[in-house]
Amino acid sequence: MKALTWHGRRSVKVEDVPDPVLQEPTDAIVRITSSAICGSDLHLYEVLSPYMNKHDVLGHEPMGIVEEVGSGVTNLKKGDRVVIPFNISCGHCYMCRQGLQSQCETTQIREKGTGAALFGFSELYGSVPGGQAQYLRVPHADYGPIKVGSELPDDRYLFLSDILPTAWQGVQYANVPDGGTLAVFGLGPVGQFASRIGKHLGYRVIGVDPVPERRAMAERHGVETLDYSKGITGELQERTEGRGPDSIVDAVGMEAHGAPLGAFAQNAVGLLPDKLAQKAIETAGVDRLVVVHGAVEAVRRGGTISLSGVYGGTASPMPLMKMFDKQIQLRMGQCNVKRWIDDLLPLVEDESDPLGVMDLVTHRVGLDEAPAMYEKFQKKEDGCIKVVLQP
Repeated sequence: MKALTWHGRRSVKVEDVPDPVLQEPTDAIVRITSSAICGSDLHLYEVLSPYMNKHDVLGHEPMGIVEEVGSGVTNLKKGDRVVIPFNISCGHCYMCRQGLQSQCETTQIREKGTGAALFGFSELYGSVPGGQAQYLRVPHADYGPIKVGSELPDDRYLFLSDILPTAWQGVQYANVPDGGTLAVFGLGPVGQFASRIGKHLGYRVIGVDPVPERRAMAERHGVETLDYSKGITGELQERTEGRGPDSIVDAVGMEAHGAPLGAFAQNAVGLLPDKLAQKAIETAGVDRLVVVHGAVEAVRRGGTISLSGVYGGTASPMPLMKMFDKQIQLRMGQCNVKRWIDDLLPLVEDESDPLGVMDLVTHRVGLDEAPAMYEKFQKKEDGCIKVVLQP
């Protein structure tokens, strides 16, 4: 089959790889019909490349048609249409029963000290082949796949794999009070959905991003916007009676713009041999922290910051004195996809499309064009906000 594979920092290629086969009774094989490029994929393309191996298959936002199931899978059959959550969870361990599927004890990568295995996401999360490919082997298919109807287009369902529940969890973790104000830092795909979810739940939402096309998309859904390239703390306070927003979702993460020291650290780590680079990431501060530090400055006293953007540096410095003084609550973590599906499935199937899932994709291409789209997405060229690959 054809698949998008990793070949080095900022280098991905489409190549022929062996077709996946059933390995366990609880496996399924899915023929991929749509697979999105996620902002987290860009971390593998750049900062987290020391954890990647040549020919690793990328991608963790897929959906498709079941082609084959193992003997232990009774909830699916050939021909079923499914969305595949990016985290691989068993559904029956202690963590899964708590709704913490991203911490699944059955699939945790204990040798790396990380949580549940993820599709297409490096040694840190199990080096499981991903879904930017024609076919995908799905472990724990007796629990993970989300079975959906056959009438609506893929875009209605595809984002249940990651970014929609990630945004939903981010807003839930933000603990916005009734009638409160939510600021969303970063209007990429997760930020777009977090903003729309905030509006859907009745909050005042202010989206912050330096890219005009992203601000324009958010404005189409009733979101107030600010240009992040300008000073924003004062502006946010002015718009909120001098206090700052009640809650902030950081939908940017480790590769924020406007953080030259963090950028230098990331570039320096990228020049090291892989094992040394892994050690540097695991013991040093390599995150670009301008956004999360900006959130600490901007949020009101007693407010909440919710981190949906991915951070990867073990020793990234945080302004604890200010956080303590302002009595800030901080929540974060990989999304527990299955926990939120009952809330989200009716919304994506709603004829009125209340979360605007049909207004996100800016580029739709075949798998062969994926390498060029990675570069375009990273550079934010051509109004690129969300890319969907159709193998």
